[in-house]
Amino acid sequence: MPDPRDHLLEAVLAFVRAARALPGVQRIALVGSLATDKPVPKDADVLVTIDAAMDLAPLAVIGRRLKGAGNSINLSADTFLVDATGRYIGRICRYRECHTRVRCQAQHCGERQHLNDDLQVVTLGPSLIATPPIELWPHVVRRLAVPADTEALLVAELEKEERHAGNDD
Repeated sequence: MPDPRDHLLEAVLAFVRAARALPGVQRIALVGSLATDKPVPKDADVLVTIDAAMDLAPLAVIGRRLKGAGNSINLSADTFLVDATGRYIGRICRYRECHTRVRCQAQHCGERQHLNDDLQVVTLGPSLIATPPIELWPHVVRRLAVPADTEALLVAELEKEERHAGNDD
């Protein structure tokens, strides 16, 4: 793959477009290496704030699609989940169906479908949750100098859509 960043950024754009339409999604942000100038990121990381009652099944489909886009070029993706109070609750599970697996590291596997609460493996700090580098939806917010490719392929596209949606009101 000549430019893995472009591939991952296009996959994140598709993720945002699909996830923002789901009931219960409150905020989507970009965290990790795509928010930096790292030439070859290992993955695409999105941070999604959800309400407590959200059915995770539709988000899991979109999250696995994002992960698959990364896997197709030997990289990966993670969909990190935060509740409405700003508490990190885990990641979207990589498995389509929930049942006990030897490799599953979720602390409460199956209690909430599609939630991998492997907090002993991965956790996000309160400052990253409160002020992620780039918020993508419902409003674009930049908290750092955005890399040129991330700006052109992702952030500027979402900003255009946000402006267009604002004109429809």
